[in-house]
Amino acid sequence: MKIGIMNNPSKPVCDEVTSCGKARFDFLDLTIEGPYATSIDVASLGPILDSYGLFVIGHTDPCLPHAYPVQGVRDACLFELERCARIFYTLGARIMNIHPCYFCPPAMRNDLVAFNIEALKPIVGNDLVTFNIESLKPIVKMAAAHGLTVVLENYKAPFDRVSIFKKILAAVPGLKLHLDFGHANFGLDNHEVFCKELGKYIRHVHFSDNRSRADDHMPLGVGTVDWKNAVKALKASGYDGTITLEVFCNDPDMQYNYLYMNRKRVLELWDEF
Repeated sequence: MKIGIMNNPSKPVCDEVTSCGKARFDFLDLTIEGPYATSIDVASLGPILDSYGLFVIGHTDPCLPHAYPVQGVRDACLFELERCARIFYTLGARIMNIHPCYFCPPAMRNDLVAFNIEALKPIVGNDLVTFNIESLKPIVKMAAAHGLTVVLENYKAPFDRVSIFKKILAAVPGLKLHLDFGHANFGLDNHEVFCKELGKYIRHVHFSDNRSRADDHMPLGVGTVDWKNAVKALKASGYDGTITLEVFCNDPDMQYNYLYMNRKRVLELWDEF
């Protein structure tokens, strides 16, 4: 098991990588998003990563409307995602995450997001899940051509339940799961259900805490996630891969204090189970 952190996209990327290396984390969860991380200087970044022995997990912009029901928009997103894939591959990454797409024109909102939660069945022909499935197929194929495995991150409804992920994973060959434990804490299915039902698909994990209402990215133990149960469930699934501490704080000194404490706690719990 390896523990890493994510660069803050509001700060210069090379500075963030240097801080990660000095803190002796195992890897950088490199997010390519604004304002500072939209353009990555591979020539400058690569030597810094190498100097600290860091490897990279690829994290893409969560706001890309890759399933938008206009082909030109989808094509533009695929173009941008391929730019990211080339960067990740060049830096040695083998995993690239992607987020579910929730965007749609207001007039098509019923067609895209109208979903019968109780029955877990689409109530119209073209629903949000279907649009995401169709957009993910070429993305996964493109990433594979660059030596990358795409992992889809759980988030808000309807992408907060195992039944939906089973449908997507079955429909998109090669796609795997990125399990965010903070997101699972305010979703329909919690981390325990995801680990038990979809453990074999998990390829990357995010740890952060919240109070079961929003994605607060708080330090572990501050919110309502049961971290003993979380680590136990994850390890019982057979997972032994990368865990990103997605913890953010306005005070950079305090942030690293939190990160050090959280790394220590995760390692202790991992050894306990």
